[in-house]
Amino acid sequence: MRRDLCDGVGIARLLNATLVLPKFEVAAYWNESSGFADVFDVDYFIQKMSGYIEVVKELPKDIASKEPFKVDCSKRKGQFDYIESVLPSLLEHHYISFTPAMSQRRDRYPEFARATLCQACYSAIRLTSSLEKKAIELFDAIPKPFLSLHLRFEPDMVAYSQCEYPNLSPSSIAAIEAARVDRKPWTGELAQTWRKRGKCPLTPNETVLMLQSLNIPTSTNIYLAAGDGLMEMEGFTSIYTNVFTKSVLLNQEDFTRMHGNTKAALDYHVSINSDAYVATYFGNMDKIVAAMRTYKQMHNTLFLSRKAFAELTSQGLEGAELKKALWEVHKSDFAIGRGFALPDCFCEFEL
Repeated sequence: MRRDLCDGVGIARLLNATLVLPKFEVAAYWNESSGFADVFDVDYFIQKMSGYIEVVKELPKDIASKEPFKVDCSKRKGQFDYIESVLPSLLEHHYISFTPAMSQRRDRYPEFARATLCQACYSAIRLTSSLEKKAIELFDAIPKPFLSLHLRFEPDMVAYSQCEYPNLSPSSIAAIEAARVDRKPWTGELAQTWRKRGKCPLTPNETVLMLQSLNIPTSTNIYLAAGDGLMEMEGFTSIYTNVFTKSVLLNQEDFTRMHGNTKAALDYHVSINSDAYVATYFGNMDKIVAAMRTYKQMHNTLFLSRKAFAELTSQGLEGAELKKALWEVHKSDFAIGRGFALPDCFCEFEL
């Protein structure tokens, strides 16, 4: 969400276009209905982007009743892709919508577009005052020091991954099936190939094994940065017993009123300020959390390798032998901490 927003601002600047406040994508897999203003401070965003790009809250009346012309930007890699393929549609229709993909090759963009992206990502986006207050309250309630763990084993995430898992509880299987919609799981050899490519989320039990391979003490305070309905947690909490969640730490009435994006914003705030951050997946939130942690010189950041886990277990490794192999895979990253930042944003730009 946040990373795509940053990219969209950069692309709008590249096209010399006015940006209408972005809308969050709604998909069947994510139970979501919140908007930009529910999460971010709109007036602050517009003010901080002034001089970089014009941002408006609403469309002009002459085009407000029209549907935007939708442009597929999934394969756009460089500035000339946008200028040659997207700009003509903007000039013809005056109002277009797209999901950006700038971050894939932002090194191909001119400095003014990258500077705009950096301004959006690191300076212009902040939570609403009420949500920031709630985020600070949540952070203060977590015992220190603590590790923020982004664990992705919710029914919608597993359904989206198209992976299957043996030995899940009947309730977990039912929840996953209910979330699948038309995304049927891979089977046979395709399923093994998919898993070895690192496409399958780690289960909580697999995550425990990974954390133990890194010699992370079982007494560690762990904040679970995760969506609703996290499955198969019994084995995890029986070993790592100091586990904290926003559903327990926050006022229940406040928590039940929150949408998915507002809950994710709380996780983001906690994760960029935690003593350490460990991610079991490599999604947009993980990338932007790691980028912000690097930007803030908080380098205790680690991505667990799903690909390595799948490869090692397919070789029949288990127990102490598996843990030793997993340590070898992660030890360099674990020693120095690893972040995926936007390196251009660490430089001074003069426009």
